[in-house]
Amino acid sequence: MVRHIVMWKLRDKADAVDIKTRLEALAGKIPGLLNIEVGIDFLESEQSADMVLYAELESRGALETYQSHPEHQAVVPLVKAAAIARTVVDYEV
Repeated sequence: MVRHIVMWKLRDKADAVDIKTRLEALAGKIPGLLNIEVGIDFLESEQSADMVLYAELESRGALETYQSHPEHQAVVPLVKAAAIARTVVDYEV
């Protein structure tokens, strides 16, 4: 199993709800995507990211499928336009 975690700082935190909705709508649409969860930070400290995505995938191959899947690719421009910084980690468990 692979865990895919992404954190973003946003230009405008008002975009967070739309991004969360669009990303969580990927559940059940992409082969190998077992779980996807998106959280919006409430603490708003200087060190905080504004949003986090947590996804569980069957394998490294499933991660590649997820990243190139048309449903995911349709959300990418929205996230890229909203984000000023992105941090990601992918690891196997």
